[in-house]
Order: sequence, then C-alpha cells, then structure tokens
Amino acid sequence: MLKAKLARYRAQLLEPTSKSGSSGTGFDVQKAGDARVALIGFPSVGKSTLLSKCTNTVSEAAAYEFTTLTAIPGVVEYQGARIQLLDLPGIVEGASQGRGRGRQVVATAKTADLILVMLDATKSEEQRRLLEIELDAVGIRLNKRKPDVVFKRRTTGGLTTTVKLTKTNEKTIRTILASYKLHNCDVMIREDITTDEFIDVLIGTRKYIPCLYVYNKIDAISLEMVDKLARSENTVVISCEMSLNLDYLVERVWESLGLVKVYTKKRGERPDLSDPVCLRKGATIEDVCLGIHKSLATNFRYALGRSSKFSPHAQKVSLNHQVQDEDVVSIFTK
Repeated sequence: MLKAKLARYRAQLLEPTSKSGSSGTGFDVQKAGDARVALIGFPSVGKSTLLSKCTNTVSEAAAYEFTTLTAIPGVVEYQGARIQLLDLPGIVEGASQGRGRGRQVVATAKTADLILVMLDATKSEEQRRLLEIELDAVGIRLNKRKPDVVFKRRTTGGLTTTVKLTKTNEKTIRTILASYKLHNCDVMIREDITTDEFIDVLIGTRKYIPCLYVYNKIDAISLEMVDKLARSENTVVISCEMSLNLDYLVERVWESLGLVKVYTKKRGERPDLSDPVCLRKGATIEDVCLGIHKSLATNFRYALGRSSKFSPHAQKVSLNHQVQDEDVVSIFTK
C-alpha cells in the first residue's frame, strides 16, 4: 500500500493536473526523421563531442561541466534512414526532483525511441546506478517490456490470473486496487509480475524504452577494463576524442531501434532503393501510405507487395497487411 501511495504522489508531483503557474522553459524540439535517440548522462561525459562527430552538428564541447544548457538536435543518416540524435543537458543527482533542469531533460527523454546513457569509463559504476535511479523515478523503464496485464474500469468485474503469482499475491493486488479506489474493474494478469510492475500498469504513464550504455574515454583505461565493459549486456565502448568505435555505435543504434525499410515502386519502373520508407517492426501498408502522404491511405484501392526475403512475386494486399524489412510496395489509389 505504501508503494502504491508513493507512486501515485510522485506521479502527481511530476505531472501536475493544474495548468496554473509557469511551467518553466521546456525543450521544444520538433521530432524529425524516422526515429529519435536521446543522449543522457552526467555533465562532461562527451555527449556534445559525440553529437558533433556523428551528425556534423556544432554542439559546444569543453572540459568544464554544463556546456550544454538546452537540447541540441542533430541527424544521423544510416542505411537510408534519418535518425534524430538529441543532446540533452547533463543531469545531476536529484534530477527527478527538478534539480538542474532535470525534469525537462527526463520529460524530453520520454519522447525518445531509444536512450543512450553516456558514461565516463574512467569513473566508477556508481554513475550508471545513479542515472538508472533518476530515470526510474520519473517513470522511464530501461530495457524492460510492458507487463502482460490487461486492466479496464467497469461497473462490475473481477480479477483473473492465468499464471501462478510467486512475486506477489492476489490479496496484495486487491489491496493496491482499493488504495486507488478501484473497486470495480477487470484485471487479467498473464505473467508472473511483481508488485511494482502492477503499480506501473495502474498508473499507466510509464515509458518502456530500449537503452544502450555508452562508455566514453576508453583510451584512458586498461585493455582489460575495456574488454570487461564491452562484454556487458547492452553496452558499447567508444572514444569520442580518438573517434574509436563510433561506426559500431551507429550500427548498434540501428539494431536497437528495430526499424524496417520499405521501398516504393512505380508501375513499369524499378524500385527506388535510394529513399526507403522507414517504419517500426509490425507496421502495415497503412503506415507506409501515411509515411508517404496521408491522402494515399484515404484514397487507397489496393497495393502490390513483394518481399525480397520470402516471395519474389508481387501479391495483392490490403491496408492491414504487415510489411517486412526490405519489402517492395506499389500503391494504387482510387
């Protein structure tokens, strides 16, 4: 019950319902490209240098702290996709409570499709733990997937579990529901979840974002330490100063985003392989239409889809047909 109350009060503090009063200057950066990647880290870990090296965007970099005071966007072009890289100001301990413009930083990070946590390889692992605590406190869940729980408010209802709960129990879940004044609702739990995960589902504002831990300044540590860090899960080791491993970092970013490329083709012509439509895995023909122009979906008649991996022959498909990576599509309108 205490955990549930604490989560609710923290959510109210971070996202006040009242619109009165000044909210302060935010980072109003328009989302551009096919995906957004946010750079987060403590001051002076090399975020600005990385942005400059990867995107040819000038971001002030210096040996002293807090050189970046607002969000600076740049674009990485890779395999025909345009990926927006966002250099956010360095956050400090206590950012989730608003210290050092921390709330604006993490609020912008919530809009990202991938988070790069920049770390200094010459410093202790404590910095990684502190950053994870700050992001967790504002509802960002790194490298976690949303719990398989279906929750709906009803005039009547009950609790259904399809698996045995070992990390919590039905009584605890009912108590948490009562603390949120949820007496009539349908809850279906389809995996063995913890109490914290169930509270996350109830609050509903949690963001589940993939993350890569990027260790900079590897030129200043031993080879044994570099090897140990490189073998860690979801980790990339780089040196911005010496431009080491930056190509591999961009490759890992592409893999983590999980984008699919769809090529368009006019009748009687070859597919345009230079300008693919980049979409999320699970995207449909309708998403392809919207990615080109919204009028295509409105006036859609049918599409001819050809998969380079599965079927060499064109097949007539509808709007809800799911596209695969490197599919070739011709769209016909009314």
